[in-house]
Amino acid sequence: MKIYRLHKKQNLPITKEQAWEFLSDPKNLKTITPDYMGFNILSGADRAMYAGQIIQYIVTPVLGIKTKWVTEITHVVDNEYFVDEQRFGPYALWHHKHFIKEIEGGIEMEDIIDYKIPFGILGQLVHPFIVKPKLEEIFNYRTKALETRFGTYK
Repeated sequence: MKIYRLHKKQNLPITKEQAWEFLSDPKNLKTITPDYMGFNILSGADRAMYAGQIIQYIVTPVLGIKTKWVTEITHVVDNEYFVDEQRFGPYALWHHKHFIKEIEGGIEMEDIIDYKIPFGILGQLVHPFIVKPKLEEIFNYRTKALETRFGTYK
């Protein structure tokens, strides 16, 4: 059972409160997700983030195949961090930690995603060619979308 990790950091020229206000609103996830993914929230995004919140989406991550994704927000500390975990969806495991910390002139956002691909050895074989590049592409898009919205950290 191979568990992979994606670790990303991004600095933005905004306050911790501005970052938290944007990132803790599940509806904003659509604005930082590539359009081709067909991201659509079905339920659960009607209030501010809280531990125990279940959010249901439809996404089209690969080959035009629509997939239902259900996540639970398992931990929340306002203006500091939150954790979302997949309860149903394309991964055998998805555990995503989002951290926000103040730095000089802005904030540092840090994402740590631990994930497991389904389908055993077949999943491990396609990981470097399909899954890992797709995740990198999605997070690179997010980096650009956040810079467009909030500016580039200097």
